[in-house]
Amino acid sequence: MAEPVFSLRTSGRLRRRQMVNRLMGALALGAALLAVSVLAIVVISVASRGVSALNLDFFTKNAAQGFNPTGGGIRFAIVGTVVIVGIATLMALPLGVLIAIYVSDLASPRLARITRLALDVTNGIPTIVIGIFVYTMVVATHGQSALAGSLALAIIMVPLIARATEEVLLLVPNSQREASLALGVSRWRTTISVVVPSALGGILTGTTLAIARAAGETAPLLFLTSLGTSATADSNPLHPLQTMTLAIFQYFELPGFEAKAWAAAFTLMCFVLVTSLGAKLAMARYRKKLGG
Repeated sequence: MAEPVFSLRTSGRLRRRQMVNRLMGALALGAALLAVSVLAIVVISVASRGVSALNLDFFTKNAAQGFNPTGGGIRFAIVGTVVIVGIATLMALPLGVLIAIYVSDLASPRLARITRLALDVTNGIPTIVIGIFVYTMVVATHGQSALAGSLALAIIMVPLIARATEEVLLLVPNSQREASLALGVSRWRTTISVVVPSALGGILTGTTLAIARAAGETAPLLFLTSLGTSATADSNPLHPLQTMTLAIFQYFELPGFEAKAWAAAFTLMCFVLVTSLGAKLAMARYRKKLGG
């Protein structure tokens, strides 16, 4: 009986698969390099146009009266950004976490799907529409204020925090839930005392990403707190406050302010980049900890 003969030579079909595999790998690498290159070009372009205005006075002094382009800085814009984004975070964080707990641990599958859909739709609404909505509900009767801007940013942040928190809650092993329930602990208390502390790192990471998103918003703030100027703003959230994005918009509208506009844009970009990278690193470390 003749023994079967096996050939170690690659067939034409295998060679085609290898070529297609190499081609797709090269295309994927090219797409990734293109994305990184675009980011590098944007950062370098913004930095080169604003480097002449970057100095200590730019960060520590208020804008010169009358918007004199030869003096002053963005101190009040930084303070206003911290106040508005900080209040928005205080509004959005507990609500987003509670929604995520409900969807991941308490809701029925049907209600969970409906809630996820509502969050995704809210996340997809243009931010300028949210600004108009808050303007109609708040500003039209009470006037512009930092609090109204914070409300709009909170609406933007809630779906981001809720979806990110839901993902990390689902990463918590079911064995922890089952062990707590086996000891007679109620379901809601298991979620609060066992699941949420285990996912705390991921919750903070999702919140950090939402803060980075909110800090770069401009459209809703034009309706809600644009009357605050760098020369007259304070830290009272009941007054309209200046923000860095509004400062960039106003600087570009006036001749002679281009360098300061680019400098403010580079400062905001650095904040968003550092915040996003920090959140990504924290999330990777948290997932490694859960997996290990």
